[in-house]
Amino acid sequence: MENVLYVDKPKGISSFDVCYRLRRVLGTKKIGHTGTLDPNATGVMIVLFDKATKANQFLVSDSKEYLAEVKIGIETDTLDIDGNVIGEYDEAMPDETTLKEALNAFKGENEQEVPITSAVSVDGKRLYQYQRENKEVILPKRRIEVYDISLKMVKEDSFVFSASVSSGTYIRALARDILKKLNIHGTLSELRRTKVDDIRVEECDSLDEILKGNYKAHDLYVLLSKRYPVFEGFEEKDVLNGKRINVASSENKILMAKDDRALAIYEKDGDAYKCVRGLW
Repeated sequence: MENVLYVDKPKGISSFDVCYRLRRVLGTKKIGHTGTLDPNATGVMIVLFDKATKANQFLVSDSKEYLAEVKIGIETDTLDIDGNVIGEYDEAMPDETTLKEALNAFKGENEQEVPITSAVSVDGKRLYQYQRENKEVILPKRRIEVYDISLKMVKEDSFVFSASVSSGTYIRALARDILKKLNIHGTLSELRRTKVDDIRVEECDSLDEILKGNYKAHDLYVLLSKRYPVFEGFEEKDVLNGKRINVASSENKILMAKDDRALAIYEKDGDAYKCVRGLW
């Protein structure tokens, strides 16, 4: 089932826009992605279409890598360069040693306050709606993990860092917290997602090339088999009929496949496994 694209998202359009533009070239209305990128951000987007969209919820990534640039001396209401400027400051760029120490302080598990520009719901309303309506709201916090973080470049009024983080981490919020640690003001000015799990941006096709028909489609089986144990010793008709199957495994979810074809995701149910999503 070659219904997966690795897209290098360009700057200036939303993740929804990427999928909308791909509908015509792919000849389908069934299309989605496994992780949103802000309009100002670029990089890896995994796009699923046709039958592969059924597996969307099972492809939430464990880790992502980013290259981020932070401009100092300016503060915005969205924590990135696209927002309204709410403060400008005459501040000096910290030296490399100070920057590295601040970045290293965030390596490991952290509690991160979700930015108000996010789509996280509080009392039935998205956070960005509170911002648009200029209403106060207590921002939720979540546990994240920064697997690795390092300083890449220091410019006159900005610095660049790379970060490998757990799913659900907001890089604009990470930049905000780094700036607080440095006791300076700034905002995220550039963001590029360079890796999702083991898929690197170098493997991705540009949106322009895909729209011209120049792209490589990837097999859903390959993605799922890296995430879930694969079982093939069964009657295919039993899976297609959603039948419970006895499998010797302690895993919560497994991939039922035949001849390298992803057929269904099964979930532990007592002493057997039940079908939670057919992919045929």
